[in-house]
This record gives sequence, structure tokens and C-alpha cells, in this order.
Amino acid sequence: MKTRISEILQKKGKNVFSAAPKTTVFEAIRLMAGNKIGALLVLEGERIVGIFTERDYLNKIILEGHSSKETPVKDVMTSKVAFITPDTLIEEGLAVMTEKRCRHLPVLDNKKLVGVVSIGDLVRQVIKDQKITIDSLTEYISLSY
Repeated sequence: MKTRISEILQKKGKNVFSAAPKTTVFEAIRLMAGNKIGALLVLEGERIVGIFTERDYLNKIILEGHSSKETPVKDVMTSKVAFITPDTLIEEGLAVMTEKRCRHLPVLDNKKLVGVVSIGDLVRQVIKDQKITIDSLTEYISLSY
């Protein structure tokens, strides 16, 4: 069974949490914690200019000694953002995450942001697909005897 990213977005919804480039890191972290998410897209209008993640906070604020209440996310965000499309297969999405060493990917449809998926979303679906395959094979084998 080949599951596409569009199917995940149908189940989880297309809600996207974001921040403006001038948002302080503290405000961004508060939004992330309040929504139990690990990343925020950084948007100027509808254009993605970066992504701010827990890893950015750890590596660029905590370890470098910056103030989260004074530093804007634009100063510490990851500006090269990988993305996928709704037609991308889950396995392809996981390959992008592995290659780019990221845990969150925006989903763009004709250059328009339509959602975000996390590695957890993709792995959950892979496990579900594998369970369906195993159950089908088990039933097939049981009927053969």
C-alpha cells in the first residue's frame, strides 16, 4: 500500500503554526509548548522564509548564550527549508527527512502552503500500513490451509 502525504493531511488536518520573522524566540517557544509541537514555520505573509525548531533553540540560543526574550526567530531559524507536495509518497518524505536531517516538512501544492508533516506523522502511517499488510497476509495464509 502506497500512502501519499495528502492522506495524512486529510486525517491530521492542515493547521499550520507559524511565526513572523520578528517574533521573539521566547514567544515562539511559548507557542510551540502550548500546542505541543516541535517546529514553527516562519512566514512573511504567505511566503516561507524559514523554520524554527527545538533544535534551533538548543543550538543557537541556549548553547550560544543568547536571550530568548530579545532574539527574533529570524536570527536563529533555519532558512533553507526542504518541502514536499501532497502527492509525495510517505517513503519519499522519510527519505527527504533523512537526507536533510530534519523532522518537519512543509507541504506545498503549486507553491502554496497546505500543511506540515512531522516524522512522527509519517512513521505512524508506515506502522499502520505495515499492520494492514501483515493482517492481510495472515488472513490469506489462514485461508490457504
